[in-house]
Amino acid sequence: MDIIGAQLVNGLSYGLLLFIITCGLSLVFGILGVLNLAHGSLYMFGAYVAYSLTVTFSQSFWMALLIAPIVVALLALVVERTLLRPTYHLGHLSQVLLTFGLAYVFHDIAKLIWGSNVLSISVPPIFSGSTSIFDQTFPVYRLVVIVVGIMIAVLLWLIQDKTRWGAIIRAGLSDKEMIGALGVNIKLVFTIVFVIGGILVGFGGVVAAPILGIYPSMEFQMLIIALVVLVIGGLGSIAGTLVASILVGVLETFSRFLFPELSMFIVFGLMAIILVFKPNGLLGKKVA
Repeated sequence: MDIIGAQLVNGLSYGLLLFIITCGLSLVFGILGVLNLAHGSLYMFGAYVAYSLTVTFSQSFWMALLIAPIVVALLALVVERTLLRPTYHLGHLSQVLLTFGLAYVFHDIAKLIWGSNVLSISVPPIFSGSTSIFDQTFPVYRLVVIVVGIMIAVLLWLIQDKTRWGAIIRAGLSDKEMIGALGVNIKLVFTIVFVIGGILVGFGGVVAAPILGIYPSMEFQMLIIALVVLVIGGLGSIAGTLVASILVGVLETFSRFLFPELSMFIVFGLMAIILVFKPNGLLGKKVA
């Protein structure tokens, strides 16, 4: 029973990390119609910048948690304004090729700056211990990750469903031309959504680093899982992304524990089943 509880907490923390990292990708794909294959690279830079800040400069995890997402957001802003914006009228193929190539460029840049060694960030001392819940011991940091992930999910849901910006974002998912005709600066909306995605994935890179580590090609592994979550959850749906992230996180954690050689097969098998019976994802909406 102790093992099941530990694996459940591990799965929930991993799933909510996936949510933090993936929800930006879901919003960008849902509103902009851009499948950003460099999204994993933004996650990678968040982790690497945090490592540099905690080891070389500030020696503070909290400073890294503040600065790294801003750095990633600025990088996302440059990518959207200079590279992606000219491709919006060219269709998905051009965007996929551009961002996929960009991911390899970022990979080489990261390798040149930080090398090929496996790196790590220490858990903040305040969260480094364990705590007992119902006579079971759990790492404090993983419990904090669960709480933070839920808070971000609630905040994004409130913004998307209860604010004017959320209404614009939902309308943009259905009909970009109409909201442009109503006087909304659709290009500004696109940029803001892309930057928000950068902040979230940069934040996720920092938070995930003490758990998942920092290593070469981490961006491609995370991108694959993020795309699985995107497919299962549904296009542009925060709730769908949350449900899919938790589902994938728990399923992969338990399958790695029970059937390590089949863990990814099980996850991709779930994605295949969803595609057959719910092509738009669990909570996705049809795009007009």
